[in-house]
Amino acid sequence: MARHKLAETRIKAALKGGKAEKLGDGDGLWLYIQASGTASWVFIWIRHKRRREIGLGSYGSGARHVSLVDARGKAETIRGILGRGGDPFKELPERMAAVKPKTFGECADDLIAAKEKTFRNEKHRAQWKMTLEVYAKPLRKIPVTDVSTDDVVRVLRPLWQDKHETASRLRGRIEKVLDYAKALKLREGENPARWKGHLDHILGKREKLTRGHHAAMPYADVPAFMAKLKTAEGLGARALELCILTATRSGEVLNARWAEIDFNAATWAIPAERMKAGKEHIVPLSAHAIAILKALHEKRLSEFVFPGQVPKKPISNMAMTMVMRRLKAGAYTVHGFRSSFRDWCGDATSFPRDVAEAALAHVVQGVEAAYRRGSALAKRRKLMEAWTAYCSNVKGGDNVLTIKSGGGRHR
Repeated sequence: MARHKLAETRIKAALKGGKAEKLGDGDGLWLYIQASGTASWVFIWIRHKRRREIGLGSYGSGARHVSLVDARGKAETIRGILGRGGDPFKELPERMAAVKPKTFGECADDLIAAKEKTFRNEKHRAQWKMTLEVYAKPLRKIPVTDVSTDDVVRVLRPLWQDKHETASRLRGRIEKVLDYAKALKLREGENPARWKGHLDHILGKREKLTRGHHAAMPYADVPAFMAKLKTAEGLGARALELCILTATRSGEVLNARWAEIDFNAATWAIPAERMKAGKEHIVPLSAHAIAILKALHEKRLSEFVFPGQVPKKPISNMAMTMVMRRLKAGAYTVHGFRSSFRDWCGDATSFPRDVAEAALAHVVQGVEAAYRRGSALAKRRKLMEAWTAYCSNVKGGDNVLTIKSGGGRHR
């Protein structure tokens, strides 16, 4: 297509003519002249059968005007963008310079909004939001295109030695924000937050995190402790008793709702959002557990089985710990009773390993699905009744072997 059809003399003559006119320079470049004597450059193209046009500025030779030569230069840039399938509205240099670049903080907020439906629960979302707002605060006002390795290291280094887990999660989330920005073409190049082959050389190889053992009461001592616990008063004591009898986690017990308890079926359905594995867990309730719940149900005050002082909130997560301290068992943890239960299963009973693991809601590759069928609940019910009988120092049935002394392993 012919180009450079216009000459300065033709343009000046049209400007003096006193009428509206459109002058074409060829291959998409046009000069729109108004009757008032002003003129502006426009580039027109067709894409996907749709006519598009973009303004290139007012004609003239002043500092804020575009000459014929300059208009041709801009037109050539646009043709190059179109030739590679780009978008002149986004890629024309002068437009890119005029657009305020997005900051890291804005991209972080956008990513959290985009991931809204992928978070396991509100707590998971809040953790993302907190780490990217609080720990990554020094990055938030930096244009995302300018975030460098030095910026990332400056945020991570203070946490790297003392808060390994937090630092690791923070690094991963910063990396995802920068990947997100790159996918949107808001930045280019390598990700300065990547670990392998980059930050591992700068921050030093982190020692593999070994989760500390939750101090667990030897299962041989549990019956004597349960005898003391039964005499203790208060919601904290009943919550701890239920926690031990069901081998559940403290958060699962403290946040239990009455709607989850089925007295007729003697089950407790813990919803997926409160489970570590993200899957609903059906807990078979022993007769003793049902008795505890029925007594609480008669005096219920809210939707929570263990309501706290604050409306619409359960009791404090320290409630059960405080009970243990009062009963002189502060050397052990609430979570450790899951270890006590598991050690008892393995050392003192003939229940299959898979049944014990399913009772703890552990994901067991290859067999987990089988133990989610109807027969699994019946098998786990027998196990939990035997555990309750053992905790009550009552003979537990054919599956219980001679009791051996044992310590606690982390579970």
